[in-house]
Amino acid sequence: MTKLKQWTSLGGIGVFAVLLLAVAPLVLTDHWLNNLGKYCCWAIAAVGIGLAWGRGGMLVMGQGVFFALGAYSMAMHLTLESAGDRIPGFMVLYDPLAPLPMFWEPFRSAGFTLLAIVLLPVVVAGILGYALFKRRVKGAYFAILTQALAVALATLISSTIRETGGDTGLSDFKYFFGYVLNDPANKLMVYLIAAALLIVCLLAVRQLYRSRFGELLVATRDAEERVRFLGYDPANVKLVAFVISALMASIGGAMFVPIVGIITPAEIGAAASILMIAGVAFGGRASLFGPALGAMAVGWGQSSLGSTWPEGWTYILGLLFIVVILFLPNGLSSLPARFAARARRSPDQQQPAAVLPAPELEEVKS
Repeated sequence: MTKLKQWTSLGGIGVFAVLLLAVAPLVLTDHWLNNLGKYCCWAIAAVGIGLAWGRGGMLVMGQGVFFALGAYSMAMHLTLESAGDRIPGFMVLYDPLAPLPMFWEPFRSAGFTLLAIVLLPVVVAGILGYALFKRRVKGAYFAILTQALAVALATLISSTIRETGGDTGLSDFKYFFGYVLNDPANKLMVYLIAAALLIVCLLAVRQLYRSRFGELLVATRDAEERVRFLGYDPANVKLVAFVISALMASIGGAMFVPIVGIITPAEIGAAASILMIAGVAFGGRASLFGPALGAMAVGWGQSSLGSTWPEGWTYILGLLFIVVILFLPNGLSSLPARFAARARRSPDQQQPAAVLPAPELEEVKS
């Protein structure tokens, strides 16, 4: 990355931070600011996908698993915080005399909850990635396996109604680490936390792209065997990127819960994971800002068009995905470079060379 690109990317993050943290709260209504916070949560997960897929070549189609780990960890803590010393209401409906499940008890602690949001995805992604990458599982097989895990987890949560709320999910959160969620000032605080976390993730990924690890990751994507011959283990390089991607998905899921106010299996299954992938592909998976902006654009489309025209929105998303793959394989983020390259061409380069007739050609040769 050249010096100009380094400063351009850093300046872009600065402008993005000003827009999210300063301008948006001043010009947007509470409804749209809350929606923007939701888009930021998806963007956090998308930045991680951009690292793993765009730079590492790993099509992670099961990020809903790690999104769920963060989301349900946060939801369980907020549910217990709202219930106080009582058993959560949805559990009482199914079995009034049953005690609180043992795995819920630690989530009464705010510190344990924050630790779980960070460590659970790291441990799960570490074990899963080590098992897959050491066996050199990649390509379509890797994508199918990760997506199958997302489907399996969503099905498991749907079937454990008393422990997780099933298809209804967890909702009706009143407090966020002691702050009343219905207070507009606290809602703004939660939005600012989500937006700030998105900026931090962008800065972290930018630093990774500039580092030696970033170069190794691209080399592993393009020439894995050469990296192995140079003495590096491609499995370890992929594993680090996969774990970081999982951590960002978990953070996005954790902030999604207090902003939206509900988490259900529909938000973590195969469809949700594909929606994240679609946003990354739309924005440009190999760029720094492309995944985040693409995820926010797709989120806006889902909120705006999906609510007014739910059946049509599915077709629009599918058509958009096909068009991007066929005509813009590098996403919308590649458009400025294309326009700049076209502008740099001289008029002589843009016009095809004239074809000389045979007699004139002979004369030129002589």
